Amino acid sequence: MKKYSLLIIVVLLFNCGSDDGPGWQEPYDPSDDDPIVETLTDEEIMDLTQELTFKYFWDFAESNSGAAKERYHPNDPSNSQNVVTTGGSGFGLMAILVGIERGYISREEGFNRLDQILNFFENADRFHGAWSHWIDGNTGNVIPFSDQDNGGDLVETALFAQGLICVKEYFKDGSAEEAALATQADTLWKGVEWDWYTQNQNALYWHWSPTNGFSINLELKGYNETLIAFVLGAASPDYTIPTEVYHQGWASNGNIVTSSSQYNIPLILDHAGSGTGPLFWAHYSHLGLNPENLTDQYANYWDLNVNHTKINYQYCVNNPNDFEDYGEECWGLTASYSRNTDGSTGYLAHDPQHDIGVISPTAAISSIPYTPEESLAAMHYFYSKKAILLGAAGFYDAFSPEYNDWVTERYLAIDQGPQIIMIENYRTGLLWDLFMQNADVQNGLTTLGYNY
Repeated sequence: MKKYSLLIIVVLLFNCGSDDGPGWQEPYDPSDDDPIVETLTDEEIMDLTQELTFKYFWDFAESNSGAAKERYHPNDPSNSQNVVTTGGSGFGLMAILVGIERGYISREEGFNRLDQILNFFENADRFHGAWSHWIDGNTGNVIPFSDQDNGGDLVETALFAQGLICVKEYFKDGSAEEAALATQADTLWKGVEWDWYTQNQNALYWHWSPTNGFSINLELKGYNETLIAFVLGAASPDYTIPTEVYHQGWASNGNIVTSSSQYNIPLILDHAGSGTGPLFWAHYSHLGLNPENLTDQYANYWDLNVNHTKINYQYCVNNPNDFEDYGEECWGLTASYSRNTDGSTGYLAHDPQHDIGVISPTAAISSIPYTPEESLAAMHYFYSKKAILLGAAGFYDAFSPEYNDWVTERYLAIDQGPQIIMIENYRTGLLWDLFMQNADVQNGLTTLGYNY
């Protein structure tokens, strides 16, 4: 693996008297001409990554709603400052629960922020129960995501509902105020009209607009990030989708199963006909939906996600395009900010079939339940380059050793959230336990034919 020219002085620090724990340092100060990068233990690197990433959803949340901003640009704080993201806010709900458990905030502080967020979403625009992709944090009104996408987004809504269910389970046996919050969370997700989004067919559709109807006509089909929508649609007590919607829609009448493999690793399910796809497919639906013992007639979902991650990892190790520094420590391809050919910042769903030499830290970090050793090696590598990769809300969204250490000093909610959540699931199973103990979720999984 090629080496960087950046001078790194490695020093082992053990600050046993520090309130922040051994090995803690403040984010990189660009005025420091000779940064010291200490060696952290695995526990310390996970502590640091979780605590800094938590700040995205706490310190840098949208001020009026308390919910997650679509993006945060430290060098341009006004960028999208009032744009709330629905799916990312679901990740934020779960991150706040981690923050309480980890002691970053008190239970009371977490409760108050969650109360603020749920009240905002209760009064925000809804479209047959579904929220829009983007919401104005000041007014609760829809912000169009595209020309025709000015209504409900079922996938973003499913990701938010996943967080609501975790909130419900976390607070349901608490004080009277906490129990009321749990009831509110439960009522909000149960108000989604999943069956409306079938168009009376054996399918689910991503969008509905009050002015454009189902004109986008994008059907949800796996294997990708949409599985959670089918599980919650089956779990909904009032707007249940027929089981055929799952089997004929998501599973394509069984044609989702494949015998293909890469690097002698079975894919198990067809990855949308595109090879392996970006790694967020193994993350978003499984922030709450525990794949460890999850099986149905189509797949063992733990093996599916482990294999997906290992193929992504092995591709970076083999490095067929000879990109700078790719290897056992520098790996991870998923959707994130990206580098355009002119050097500007864009957005791309990176995967082995669409690789331009850009690494997204969230890809390896959020895969830690599936590939703990490989993910921890990547986290240590990212931290060794803290001088360019680490900022106020964790590791920046994307970078490229291939292009002279190009880094986008920006963050996205949907990339930061899975890091703190999946590290916690690896360490304690917190969000997996909360989501999977929900009676409605269990009913939905049973209805669809899952063992869990």
